[in-house]
Amino acid sequence: MGLLNRRKRRFRRVLLAGALMCVFMLTLSVVLHEEAQVAYSWLEFRDDETPEDECQCQKVIQGDVEEIEHAKVLTITKSFKNKTHISDKSYIELTNDCEVFRTTRKYLPLPLSEEEEAFPVAYSIVVHHKVQNFERLLRSIYAPQNFYCIHVDKKAPESVMTAINSIVSCFDNVFIASQLEKVIYASWSRVQADINCMRDLLQISSNWKYFINLCGQDFPIKTNLEIVRALKALGGGNSLETEVMPQYKMGRWKKSFRIIDDAIQNTNQDKKPPPFGIKIFSGGAYIVVSRAYVRFVLEDPKAQALISWSNDTYSPDEFLWATMQRIPEVPGYLRANSKYDITDISTISRLIKWSYHEGALDAVYPPCQGTHVRAVCVYGAGDLQWMLEQRHLFANKFDTDFDPIAIRCLEKYLRHRALIKQH
Repeated sequence: MGLLNRRKRRFRRVLLAGALMCVFMLTLSVVLHEEAQVAYSWLEFRDDETPEDECQCQKVIQGDVEEIEHAKVLTITKSFKNKTHISDKSYIELTNDCEVFRTTRKYLPLPLSEEEEAFPVAYSIVVHHKVQNFERLLRSIYAPQNFYCIHVDKKAPESVMTAINSIVSCFDNVFIASQLEKVIYASWSRVQADINCMRDLLQISSNWKYFINLCGQDFPIKTNLEIVRALKALGGGNSLETEVMPQYKMGRWKKSFRIIDDAIQNTNQDKKPPPFGIKIFSGGAYIVVSRAYVRFVLEDPKAQALISWSNDTYSPDEFLWATMQRIPEVPGYLRANSKYDITDISTISRLIKWSYHEGALDAVYPPCQGTHVRAVCVYGAGDLQWMLEQRHLFANKFDTDFDPIAIRCLEKYLRHRALIKQH
């Protein structure tokens, strides 16, 4: 009987110790959670930091009609536009002290998770104007484990070149491309800019897993963690538009083009067929591709032959990557049959609203809530709710001069979403 009582007392002590340990662990968890909130809280974009915060972004993103109308009125008000604009000169002055610049602009100082740290991403960003657009893009995709190659058009104004150089100088993992091009619309120079960055990025680090090319008027619609998980889901494959070439685009690569007076012109001379009997496919300028794909582009003899053949064509960025994806030797290869075609809607690379595909419920996209440049929607605040429902990683185009509220609401949403995942 005495032995049984001793066993009962011992059992109660064990239960009590277990309960105390549970309470301790729960308390520790709460303390760590609160400490994490404090540690990350300064990185949140508050509701009283900029003139754009006159709008309630949560309502805008939820599609509140009155708040979206309020945003539209603000964006056409001259005094509001003057308050929201950050000049090239201001960026040059802000970056005189890099630590102050990084802190006041709230760049992430550390990876937000082990998962992100273990999966670095490489970016090429091609810029020719609108420094504020570029800096807001960089801030929204910046993480210290990633790598960023910035190609500034040789034609860019001196103030743009100086401001971007000043911004870049504040980061160890952001750099200007070693070779800059004078980028002419629809010419080979646009492709060469990305190739220059591809080469630099391969040399600067052996760690990054995927390559994404951007322009200065792109903006993310996913957090870095969401981007990493989307890239992992590709399983080493690529995501880019690649479709059978429509008849009306055939002349872009069957004729030879050249640059005359800083514009691309058709010589009306027939080109030789593509090398190795390669079938040319239609696609887009923006890609999400593996490191192995990039290495293939830069090193494979067949890829190099295709590059050489393409440099006197019209808008080669809209067929080169798409065609590479259908070459059997490329990592992540897709068979050259139309059954394997991938449209821009099916990729994760870029969300673009084309004016001729907008309309009612049976159209590809709902109507643009901003304006159009070369048939592309420049997004307004009213586009955000629809945009954030899409699967793509990035959207194009944004313009802080046209609608700074759209970018402000998007960057606040993404930053908050990124930080709450860490608490």
